[in-house]
This record gives sequence, structure tokens and C-alpha cells, in this order.
Amino acid sequence: MIDGQWRPSLAGKMIDVVDPATEEKIGTAAAAGIADLDLALAAAAKGFAAWRRVSALERSKILRRAADLLRARADQIAPLMTLEQGKPLIEARLEILSGADTLDWFAEEARRAYGRVVPARAEAVLNLVIKEPVGPVAAFTPWNFPVNQIVRKLAAALAAGCSIIVKAPEETPASPAELIRAVVDAGVPDGVVNLVYGAPAEISAYLIPHPVIRKISFTGSTAVGKQLAALAGLHMKRVTMELGGHAPAIICDDADLDAAVKLLGNAKFRNAGQTCISPTRFLVQERVYDSFLEKFVATAKALKIGKGLDESTRMGPLANARRIPALESLTQDAIAQGAKLMAGGKRLGNKGYFFAPTVLAEVPLTARIMNEEPFGPVALVNRFQNIEDAITEANRLPYGLASYAFTRSTRTATALAQSVEAGMLTINHIGFAQQELPFGGVKDSGYGSEGGSEAIEAYLNTKLVTQAGG
Repeated sequence: MIDGQWRPSLAGKMIDVVDPATEEKIGTAAAAGIADLDLALAAAAKGFAAWRRVSALERSKILRRAADLLRARADQIAPLMTLEQGKPLIEARLEILSGADTLDWFAEEARRAYGRVVPARAEAVLNLVIKEPVGPVAAFTPWNFPVNQIVRKLAAALAAGCSIIVKAPEETPASPAELIRAVVDAGVPDGVVNLVYGAPAEISAYLIPHPVIRKISFTGSTAVGKQLAALAGLHMKRVTMELGGHAPAIICDDADLDAAVKLLGNAKFRNAGQTCISPTRFLVQERVYDSFLEKFVATAKALKIGKGLDESTRMGPLANARRIPALESLTQDAIAQGAKLMAGGKRLGNKGYFFAPTVLAEVPLTARIMNEEPFGPVALVNRFQNIEDAITEANRLPYGLASYAFTRSTRTATALAQSVEAGMLTINHIGFAQQELPFGGVKDSGYGSEGGSEAIEAYLNTKLVTQAGG
């Protein structure tokens, strides 16, 4: 989608799209080259010039129309997402409906991007703080949540008055295209929203330094994020980075174990564990360790694995062939170092990228999987004696995105809130990724927020206008 038109790439190059449940080709997507990117950049510059002059009220109305269109089309878009990404149909539909809620949230934020008046030191002086859109945005998103990773960036940019070029995941191109279609159909001017696919390194290396682009937003791995942030820094571009995690889940001996097992099990195996906020290091207090482990292993073994379009499926395949050897290697390394395999640990079948829900217990800290984000359906369950030990382990890694805890003690909950080094901590429930709440990490997990009232700030410049009377 460039300048309001759906079109092939100028070179005619295509990318194959594969169903991860069958390994069969199910379609193609146009691969953008430099010439296509030049067209998108020109369109974004033109679109920004027009969109920034549209009133906040009208921008809000368009975003609301887009939300309504996305909801109305959810039943048609969800199967596309499941086919290209693998997640169960119910998860795909919920993701699309959540995307519509995000559009609604930022429709309201568009109307509340307030400046302020600062009292002056002298008579007849007026000090105004004005919020202005930063300019055309380049957004880079991954395949694990094809709609929601885009819509957070897209909606915030549009609400602020920015134009955008979305580099969507070439592995999962159909559902992002339908999100973009809904926004375009809602009435954004030509050039405001542009969509490309192609070689990630080539596209990022061209867009980030380009003078048209004023703001970068990236969701993906920490390693790639650091490279892109460094490139953006060379050109003084504003950056939001939502990067990897290795989330601790602390289960204290006074916790409601059944609730902890159910909620953490759902969070762990959602999207086959391919979630940046997935709980990974389960730290369980000694007195309840055996009971929690037994219940959690039973949960993992009971999951119905299969094609996402089967309504009985609760976990689908991994998204691509690369993930299977990566998880096998991490699991085998942990076992070789003394970890106990309690469930899974291997590929399922020989067709499709299915990997069994896996539980490893008593995993040594030297194991690679205790230090590298597994990004798959693997839970690591270790014990701790006192809460200080749990906090030390939770903070040991350079990651700081999501964290989880279960305790009935207000004192313990307060200690965790004050001491765990993470951008997000949820206690006794799963409370992340709601539109009205901040979403982002610290340390190597990135910076900036993609939720709450903070999210739109990354797309706004602050301008001071101070004026004396004539």
C-alpha cells in the first residue's frame, strides 16, 4: 500500500508465504525494493503535510471508523492470521478485536494531546507549550502478533498527526494488510499510511537514515534492536524500542497455587510461547515447589496441540522452521547440564512446526536457556528459599520487560513492586497489554511505552512559544 494504492513491487519480486501447520505454500507477498521505498517515502512526506493539518477531532473520528471496520471484519481476518502464523483461531480473533480497542483508545488520545500555559515572570508575556507531530514514522514489526504489534505504532502515530511506513513481517503479511485496509477504508488521506514487505536489513538500513523519516519504532529481538537504535542514533532519530524478555514468575508459598498454575499456564503457552512477555523462569518457594511443579506439568501435558483452524486446538505450531532446532538445542544443553525434563522437549510429528509444551525443572543458571530468551513453549521451574533470593534471580539478567508474582502477602507484594527490575509487574492476575496501561521494558528490553497515556508522547514534539505583547 503506497500513496493510497495496492500495487506490486516495481521489480516484480515476490515472497512465498508458508502455513506453519502444513509447511505448504499458501500465498505470496510483494517484496519492496529501494525504488518502492522511495515511492513510499515521497508518499509519507506528502501524507504528513496533509494529515498534520487535519483536526484532532477528525483524526479521532477516522480512527473510530477504522476500529469499527476491524471489528466487523474480524471473522474474515482471523483465519488468515491463523493460516499464516499458526496460532489458534480464538487467539487470532481476540488479537484483532484487541487491535480495534487500540484504535479506539488512540482515537481518544488524539483529542487529549494537550499542551499547557506556563505562568510568565513578566507582565504581558504569554508562555505556550505546544505539542506537534514529530513527522513521518518508520515502524518495524515481527510475526508473533501480526496485527497488534503494528496497531500500537500505527494508531499512536495517526493520533498524533504523523504519517507512517509500516514494514510488516513478510512471514505473516495477510492480516497486517487487512489492518491497513481497514484504516485506509476509514478515510485517511493518500500517503498517510503505507505498507511494505521485504528484506528486513535492507529496508531498515534505507529507511532509518533517510531524511524524510523522523521517528523509528521497532519491536523485535534485543540484538537487532540495538543495531537499529545505534543506526537511528547516528542520525538523531527519535526511537521507541520494545525488545526481548526472559520474564520471571515468582510463586510464593502463600500463593493460590491453582490460580497461579492456571493463569501462568495460559500465559506461558499462549501463541506457543512466542511472546515477548511470556513467563519463562518460574521461581517457586521451597514449601510449594513439588505441588506447583506437579500441577504445571499436568497442565502442559493436557494441552491439545494441532492446527489453529481446529476449534479444539489450544496451542498451534511454531511460526517457522528456525524455531525447532533453536528450542531443541536449548533444551538439550539444559539437560546435559543437569536439568530434569518433566514434559515435552521435542518436535511433534514430521509435518508442520509443532513442538511439545516443555517443562524443565532444577535448571542450572549456567544453562543457555536460563540466559537466552527461548521464545517458545518452554517453562523453566526452579526453587527458592526466601524472597530476597527470588528477587536476586529475577534481576540477574539484563532483560527487564515483564514479570509475574503470586502471593497473598501485601508486604511481599510491596517488596516485589519496589525491587523487581522490569517495565511491568503483574501480581495475582495477568494484567498486561491493556490499552490504557503502559507497555514497555527497561534495561536490554528497550525503552518507551506503547500503551497508556505515555504512548502518544513518543510521536509528539514539544515546542515552546513565548510571546511578549506589542
